[in-house]
Amino acid sequence: MRVTDLRIHPVKSLAPVPLREVEIEPWGPAGDRRWMVVDANGRMVSQREDPRLGQLTATLPEPGVLELAADGLVLRVPEPGKAPGEAALVPVTLFGTGFELVDAGEAAASWLRKVLGRELRLVHQDRPERRPLEVVTSLADGYPLLVTSTASLADLNRLIALDHPDDPVRGAPVPITRFRSNVVVDGARPWAETGWRRIRVGEAEFEVVQQCGRCVMTTLDPATGERRGPEPLRALGRHRKFGPTLGFGMQLAPVRTGTVRVGDEVVVLAEGPLPEPERPIAV
Repeated sequence: MRVTDLRIHPVKSLAPVPLREVEIEPWGPAGDRRWMVVDANGRMVSQREDPRLGQLTATLPEPGVLELAADGLVLRVPEPGKAPGEAALVPVTLFGTGFELVDAGEAAASWLRKVLGRELRLVHQDRPERRPLEVVTSLADGYPLLVTSTASLADLNRLIALDHPDDPVRGAPVPITRFRSNVVVDGARPWAETGWRRIRVGEAEFEVVQQCGRCVMTTLDPATGERRGPEPLRALGRHRKFGPTLGFGMQLAPVRTGTVRVGDEVVVLAEGPLPEPERPIAV
């Protein structure tokens, strides 16, 4: 098995950045989901609420700098809080949990207002301990890294086509970009990743924590932000439901850091059944 794609998402819910290699840190891939957009009340704003976020790009042109771009408007945002006493901490809420992050300043807020037409703020996680979770992680939904498989995607697209034999639009295949993974693996058996418990990828090793529960963001066209019907959620609900979870991809926690590159071998170090209550009820 080999790595075929690597991607990070510098700002949570904005467009991904493809890479040839990435450093794995204890709280996830370097530069991945360390920034977030929040509303006037400090609540996280994602594509679930505003699909336009997926058309905004955020890149890391140099250390300590984030570059935002959309509709010809470009803004370079220095990482806030570098000087002692400079960080302006503001309260935020992510999936019901409150904590504090560093505000990125008025220029970033003004840029978001021009692009999206609403009062929003950009905030930054400068240290992993800003987010109070048992697992050290960035602003990812639950765990530091997400891995998906090309074989599982092919089988999912087969199931989607079977469920819509007379509707080529609804039965059309979905791309891997719908799932916003960090690492894409080729060469595995379909759905084999649900049985992995520890893997080595390049120089890094990971505990495979749980299957990723999918949400409405997977129905959005990444290129346009438009909703493309019920798939892949309908097919996952019919064929790949684990308790309350519609599962695709596995969430990982680093246990050894290092560099991961496109083309690196993926080695399964330990296997085992999914923990309850995430056993599939229909396959």
